[in-house]
Amino acid sequence: MTGRSDCIFCRIAAGAIPATIVREDEHTIAFRDLDPKAPLHVLVIPRGHIASINDIVDDDGPVLGALLLAARDVARSEGVAEAGYRLVVNTGAAAHQTVPHVHVHVLGGRDMSWPPG
Repeated sequence: MTGRSDCIFCRIAAGAIPATIVREDEHTIAFRDLDPKAPLHVLVIPRGHIASINDIVDDDGPVLGALLLAARDVARSEGVAEAGYRLVVNTGAAAHQTVPHVHVHVLGGRDMSWPPG
């Protein structure tokens, strides 16, 4: 996994595009979504480029685990962990994945409807 110069999320991870960073570690970076769909809407991405869940390989397990741990930490630090929050991972065009870089949406701060689609 390496960054790609044509990927907006890789450029954010590299610091080439500004973002409101709320958390980062060696494997992940989390930042506020520019078009929030809930009072809390943070994106958690791997620092290295993985286009979609369809592109993960067995060796990506530690990075994918780090994504979920980072999402949990964002929910805790943003104060929505106890009330509840939603994690969303869109894969492919039919699911409305608009940026081809794996990312987890952390949504909270309001009641979430069901079903989500």
